[in-house]
Amino acid sequence: MKAKVKEALEEILKELSSMELTEKVDTLNEIRTALHEVSPFSEEPCDCVLWVPQEHIFANDYNPNYVASPEMQILYLSVKTDGYTMPIVTYDLKDGNREIVDGFHRNRIGREHGDIKKRIHGYLPVSTIDKPKDERIGSTIRHNRARGTHGIRPMSDIVLELTRMGWEDEKICKTLGMELDEVLRLKQITGLKDAFMDHEFSRSWEEFEKNNYGE
Repeated sequence: MKAKVKEALEEILKELSSMELTEKVDTLNEIRTALHEVSPFSEEPCDCVLWVPQEHIFANDYNPNYVASPEMQILYLSVKTDGYTMPIVTYDLKDGNREIVDGFHRNRIGREHGDIKKRIHGYLPVSTIDKPKDERIGSTIRHNRARGTHGIRPMSDIVLELTRMGWEDEKICKTLGMELDEVLRLKQITGLKDAFMDHEFSRSWEEFEKNNYGE
């Protein structure tokens, strides 16, 4: 480490040691953000983990992920024993608040368990992605599917919502990591009239119909 950098770092650490909690957290967040801007890993969300007050973090309105009680208990034990090893992925709403993209249950653990909440001083660790809502939906589903956890009915609602946003079946497949017949099946669950409005019935649909309904 260069002498000038080391000297500056020592001065920063000295200043931080005299700060109260809120000021210290805010200052550390500013430092991490500034370092992230010049980092060779600035395109990676995990390169900049910030600590944000829990009251400024909110669930999204589209996540179909669920965790059963036994798994929630395991997650609690994991955070209690190992600490937060993964941040909560969020979208900055630019008004001081953040919307969860992935990590709703990690968020719950920090809120609902007093020992954890006390330990992390009412904050939660977050990383940030900056994408429009339709792409954030895709990010959430990819996280869920990678873990093997998503609900069928909510997934069908999301497919329908993306269709209404003008997404073609191929884009839905590529973004959500789904097969075409899976997309068509989920569309069917939502009701044919809405889901298939202006739909181009391709050979894939004909094969899907044949496989599910026979000749």
